[in-house]
Amino acid sequence: MTVQQRRGIPAVVLYDVTSSYMEGEHNALAAFGYNRDKKPGKAQIVIGLLTTAEGEPLAVHVYEGNTSDPVTVPEQVQTLRTRFGIPETVFVGDRGMIKTKGKAALTAAGFRYITALTTPQVRRLLKAQVLRVEWFTSHVHEVAHGAVRLILRRSEALRQQAAQRRADKLTKLQRMITTRNAFVQTSKRAKPEPGLQTVCAWVKRHKLDTFVQVSLHEGQLVVTLDATAQAEAALLEGCYVLETDVPQTALDAQTIHDRYRDLHEVEQDFRTMKTGLLEVRPIFVRKAARTRAHVLVTMLALKVVREMRCALVAAFGTTDDDKMAVTVEEALLALARLCLLTYHVQGTAVTRLPTPDERQAAILNALGTPLPTERSLRKM
Repeated sequence: MTVQQRRGIPAVVLYDVTSSYMEGEHNALAAFGYNRDKKPGKAQIVIGLLTTAEGEPLAVHVYEGNTSDPVTVPEQVQTLRTRFGIPETVFVGDRGMIKTKGKAALTAAGFRYITALTTPQVRRLLKAQVLRVEWFTSHVHEVAHGAVRLILRRSEALRQQAAQRRADKLTKLQRMITTRNAFVQTSKRAKPEPGLQTVCAWVKRHKLDTFVQVSLHEGQLVVTLDATAQAEAALLEGCYVLETDVPQTALDAQTIHDRYRDLHEVEQDFRTMKTGLLEVRPIFVRKAARTRAHVLVTMLALKVVREMRCALVAAFGTTDDDKMAVTVEEALLALARLCLLTYHVQGTAVTRLPTPDERQAAILNALGTPLPTERSLRKM
């Protein structure tokens, strides 16, 4: 596998990590860490996937379950330098990935990076007047800041989603308060203080505490909204800032933005590996080397799935264009009906493969996978 690099344009690689929880208790790499699978109490492993700009897997690494994302970046740099021999590349990672040590490792290797800033970082830049709120629009806006370039944009879709989530949380909070107040009124032994503690903890957990205050008034829970603080909290909804040290002569602002958005390709690969056609779980091995081998096999299977998907799209199109287009899942289900049949005739075993129906034949043709001949079957 090679990373394509056009003249004057550096090669782009994407990198992201995920975790996979363990059912057993004796895996050498299993540890408790940041759980992306929402499985509290489960030990896990951490998986890092390095891909091309199109999401084609290049390499996969497995780490102990308590490994933080930035710690994994230097090994990816070493992989690109030694295994793939890439002299110049742009490393794309999310806001929790490329931090101080990762940037140093990339710079030392002669690589560039594209990442995103966290909300606190963006607010500090706004306070320092490096950025301005009016610069966040539906079009990318570039700001030079020292040795790096900052790419700003506001997504209206993301802004609406955030506003809807906030409204849903406030509606749920009001229902909780109404239910709790009714319970306190109808139950002689109920005390309002425990309910206040529970609701305040919920408000903090859902990050509403900057503009929502819950208090007790004559034994009843009362919620108060700070409109100014709420507007301040919503100020950056849908807004994001990308940071890169790629020269403007190599990639313009729109291309920087588009390459960062390409990270969804790695996320799609992870979904396929974890919850789609391929299931990295359950892991029945215990040793570190065998666990890494198991994940490597899953990545190789992912490459097969991607090849199948490309072939099927070329032949049948996508479901966006045609609802009857054949997906990988449907192709495997259709081909699963092709089974060798063995007949016993006068003590002799005769093996036959049923003739594919029209749909099966079309799928096999699209995949370039001919059925075995009668001669090859006789040798089985």
